[in-house]
Amino acid sequence: MQLSGRRMWAAVVGVAAIGVVAAGCGSGASTSTAGAATTSSSKAATVKTAKVGKLGTVLVSASGKTLYMFTKDAQNGSHCSGSCSAVWPPLTVSGKPVAGAGVKASLLGTTKDSNGKTQLTYNHWPVYLYAADHKAGQSAGEGVHAFGGWWYGLTTAGSSVKLAAAPSSSSSTSSGGGGGW
Repeated sequence: MQLSGRRMWAAVVGVAAIGVVAAGCGSGASTSTAGAATTSSSKAATVKTAKVGKLGTVLVSASGKTLYMFTKDAQNGSHCSGSCSAVWPPLTVSGKPVAGAGVKASLLGTTKDSNGKTQLTYNHWPVYLYAADHKAGQSAGEGVHAFGGWWYGLTTAGSSVKLAAAPSSSSSTSSGGGGGW
């Protein structure tokens, strides 16, 4: 599944509009532009597993939203910023990440994202949510090609699900090392 330029722009504009509305609420509370995309600054992120449609058992956030990796990233280094992070919000944490049932605690870690926030990693790969996944169990981001790379759900082993195969001419899915790339 590849987003066309027009659909990508609509997704970016939609997420940006949500952010503007949320910022204008003025209650003094901090609001994320992607709903539950980032954790509260007072809690550590909990990563769980869930069976998500055709993806099978994958990593999900505490709220049950599918977690994704980006083939353009390097181990412990995010290459998603600006409009990319509006569509693919990094899962940020405060404190040590917590492994739920089925999650390998030894594969959980953190890195700094482009905004200097602490982003969760799994098997050394930065972890993201997808703005178009509005509730638990959705996986609209699986196999999407956007922002110069492919987006895939994460298995409990820390590798990509890859239900949607990338074109064989693309080297981005076979480089980067580790984790089933």
